[in-house]
Amino acid sequence: MNTPFSLHRRIYADLEARILSGEWAPGQRIPFEHELTRRYDCSRMTVNKAISELAERGLVTRRRRAGTFVAQPRAQSAVLSIPDLKAETEARGQAYGYELLMRRIRDPHNEEEFSLAGGGRLLELSCLHSGDGAPLALERRLITLVETPEAEVADFENLSPGGWLLDFAPWTEAEHRISAVAAESGEARRLGLRAGAPCLLLERRTWRDGRPVTRATQLFPGDRYDLVARFSPARNDAVRVETIRSGDAR
Repeated sequence: MNTPFSLHRRIYADLEARILSGEWAPGQRIPFEHELTRRYDCSRMTVNKAISELAERGLVTRRRRAGTFVAQPRAQSAVLSIPDLKAETEARGQAYGYELLMRRIRDPHNEEEFSLAGGGRLLELSCLHSGDGAPLALERRLITLVETPEAEVADFENLSPGGWLLDFAPWTEAEHRISAVAAESGEARRLGLRAGAPCLLLERRTWRDGRPVTRATQLFPGDRYDLVARFSPARNDAVRVETIRSGDAR
């Protein structure tokens, strides 16, 4: 059974996918909230929360009495989706799994971490995401407790840090770097791979109103991760991260 938390994230992921794939074109009205409540069999508040997040990220615009419309792309801008692995896994009909491997509060160790910490301490987390029992991503994350003190007592035994941050500390600026790497022995064991197997490493940093919030790395088995970009002269800003290939649940 979906909780309100997971359902609103799944609705957000479904609507976002339709927008970024070009299925819903700029200027097109998306279904009214009452239509979406029937489609997802949920409360209007749950739908409203998902649409509000789309609006915050500039993907839709709301017009009083007219509805909600796909936003026009901004010139020379790029939209890179930050995937919620739980929502995207469930949207594909797979059972999402999550395991917290390590959690500790510590002081920063280097210049980059001091910048992230902002004069305070850091929450360090390590976790494993899976779909239908198959490992999908090994995540390591640092969260500044200066900007997000609530993270110190958040229930990361049951909530993934990425999903929690999307709800409680939504980003206003993000930076991604994607690279091909070979899995080290410990990483390979967690992901069910042989040592040295090809993986894709997603490195992410996010800010809120110019202040750093988190730094994370997610390591994906190379055959379970796609970066899909679709461009056109009228819509040259859509970049979509797909974390699981269709039908791939190995």
